[in-house]
Amino acid sequence: MGENISTRVAYGQALAEFGNREDIHVFDADLMNCTMTKYFAEKYPERFYNLGIAEANMVDVAAGFAACGATALVHTFAIFASGRVYDQVRNNVAYPELNVKIVGSHSGLSVGEDGATHQSIEDISLMRTIPGMTVIVPCDSYEVRLATRAILDSQGPCYLRTGRGPVECVCDQFEDYKFEIGKGIQLVDGCDVTIIACGLMVQEALKAEKQLAKQGIHARVIDMHTIKPIDRDMIVKAARETGAIVTAEEHSVIGGLGSAVSEVIARTECVPVEFVGVEDTFGHSGAPDQLMEKYGLTPDHIVECAKRAIARKTNVND
Repeated sequence: MGENISTRVAYGQALAEFGNREDIHVFDADLMNCTMTKYFAEKYPERFYNLGIAEANMVDVAAGFAACGATALVHTFAIFASGRVYDQVRNNVAYPELNVKIVGSHSGLSVGEDGATHQSIEDISLMRTIPGMTVIVPCDSYEVRLATRAILDSQGPCYLRTGRGPVECVCDQFEDYKFEIGKGIQLVDGCDVTIIACGLMVQEALKAEKQLAKQGIHARVIDMHTIKPIDRDMIVKAARETGAIVTAEEHSVIGGLGSAVSEVIARTECVPVEFVGVEDTFGHSGAPDQLMEKYGLTPDHIVECAKRAIARKTNVND
């Protein structure tokens, strides 16, 4: 069962739980109390390395370990994991296809008061454009635990995104839930519109579905935890069966989940797609819930977009 804790805490606990293999080596940029690698460090100090505030060096050292057969995991804030070390991740990890996992903590607007400089709303876009990079955005403690085990068992470069604040655990409520890299999960069935969400927006999508149901609108909800490789088959099926799509992400609408879904739709089914996410702007300092409202990342905004997508579907059919 999951807990209503942050995905970064759940990740740290899972890493310590599944990190008993001798090939697993963990690296941190002096943020072990924030990224929660402290749990691993306490349990396996001989395989934990704090390289200080030198993120690029950390990635290169991890790449060296991976080149010698290690499963290497590097940790820092998402804004640094995707931006400050982009060159090292692209050329020294992804290009040689090394088994390095990049874990970016404190992602999205929900970092809150730390403000725009630390609110990574571009990281999914940056990471998913790198050839061969897997990108995973878990929504709660239950999902991140399974995602952690999955990336440790997989080969090749991967970016895992975690958040700062506690979130409601929802995935453990669904009997048919099964985590698999590259496969979305249909949480709720519906025939009028499909809401595809990732990260903490999955919880908001489920709330929006309930609001829509009260208005006689049946929304399908998909938890698209893996942005790359994205589940093309599930997206195409949803487009064909519901005829309208809404994407919801705590990220820029440029290059993230919405763009990934639209790339599938553009090549397969001609259906309207609406986007819930941060528009072409930076964030601001503020309380997380206030920022979510300011930038339109709420169930009410999802409901509005769902109705707009349905209206566009009707207009096309007319």
